[in-house]
Amino acid sequence: MPTSTDLLQGTLDLLILQTLALGPMHGWGVAQRIHQVSKDVLQIGQGSLYPALYRLEYKGWIRSDWGSSENNRRAKFYRLTAAGRKQLETEVASWDRLSAAIALVLGRGAEASS
Repeated sequence: MPTSTDLLQGTLDLLILQTLALGPMHGWGVAQRIHQVSKDVLQIGQGSLYPALYRLEYKGWIRSDWGSSENNRRAKFYRLTAAGRKQLETEVASWDRLSAAIALVLGRGAEASS
């Protein structure tokens, strides 16, 4: 069983925004989706997830509304705003730049794979 991996600082926002680009989700659903898509490598704890959701909502990148979860429990559902979509594009471009730079330092850049 793979061990969980600590996230680089700042990547949690990117992961949450990307996950919510798929549609509205409650907090636990966001964490589960990230865990599933990462093939059980990334596990987001409540102590990290909810402060990040509140921060993103404060910045106006996501919005929340109360609704009923799959098991009929009251839950807060989060969704991306227009500003959040724009921020997601910015974050993805930044991530692409960063990961390309790291690949170069590790000797795994475009010329290394040729």
